[in-house]
Amino acid sequence: MTTRTDLYTIVSQLMQPGKGLLAADESDATAEKRLALAELPNSAGNRQDFRELLFTAPGVEEFLSGAILFDSTMHESTDKGVPFVDVLIARGIVPGIKVDAGNSPLPQFPGEVLTEGLDHLGTRFKEYFELGARFAKWRGVISIGDGIPTDEMLELNAHQMAAYSLLAQEAGIVPIVEPEVLFPGSHSIREAEDATTRTLAILFKVLARYRVDLKGLILKSSMVLAGDTHETQSTPDEVAAATLRTFKLSVPREVGGIVFLSGGQTPKRATENLQAIASYGAQPWPMTFSYSRAVQEPVLTTWQGKPENIPVAQKVFYNRLKLNSLAQQGKYDSEKDK
Repeated sequence: MTTRTDLYTIVSQLMQPGKGLLAADESDATAEKRLALAELPNSAGNRQDFRELLFTAPGVEEFLSGAILFDSTMHESTDKGVPFVDVLIARGIVPGIKVDAGNSPLPQFPGEVLTEGLDHLGTRFKEYFELGARFAKWRGVISIGDGIPTDEMLELNAHQMAAYSLLAQEAGIVPIVEPEVLFPGSHSIREAEDATTRTLAILFKVLARYRVDLKGLILKSSMVLAGDTHETQSTPDEVAAATLRTFKLSVPREVGGIVFLSGGQTPKRATENLQAIASYGAQPWPMTFSYSRAVQEPVLTTWQGKPENIPVAQKVFYNRLKLNSLAQQGKYDSEKDK
């Protein structure tokens, strides 16, 4: 039987200094956007080939402590028949699983959505644990606009996350809660800070009410920055100051760790902002990256689905992870990121 201590050990493994999480949990449908960067059709074979390229890249275990997978990926293997989960475990990379089922419009709340996926989740967790998963992820989607996000929507989604977290911890799986405040939009950094602060304050109030063990939980958060179409884009120092201010107002100190999503930022910008946050020094929580497109995009454009490009694409992946590892430690030099 898994104990609380086991959960804390998993959190410690995931939050190792200099390492981050690979978000390779795109659904089979969403993978189309990724493969389009390499001008490839969204076929099962292409998805499998790309994930094998990532998971077998030489040396990436130096910078990765965990990898979040989609359900189908949990059951996939390399071309030689080795399950991807076993490949990761052998390299000291903890396998994780995305368990939410996406979102749907929330009736009576225009422009807002509710995450789904609680049906039979306890049973699914038992199966994923047997497959090797030791952490999971549940994503909520928060848009900024006229009158939104509403506190009602934020609280309803927080209840979903609390139920998910309780089921995960009962199964011996560390829950990652990801209330993503979307980057696309014309909102200012001040509006993003307000929305993110309210989102997190409501989330942790609900998690505490339902007795979720915060030491055995990880927050995956957006950075606080102006929307991608706002007339003035946020500088790294503005992002760092607003993000840390938000966390200190809304995230309990006992939370096991915080990982950042890139949320549509360019690879270099996501790394620069991570460096700016780290430059403020030690915080109450360990913090690191959990990027998807921000580490995958340069790999895909290099690979292009050609076997002969795999070695150089894997080097690109290694180097992108190394830069984020340096940024997590406050040692990144943007002048060397060409």
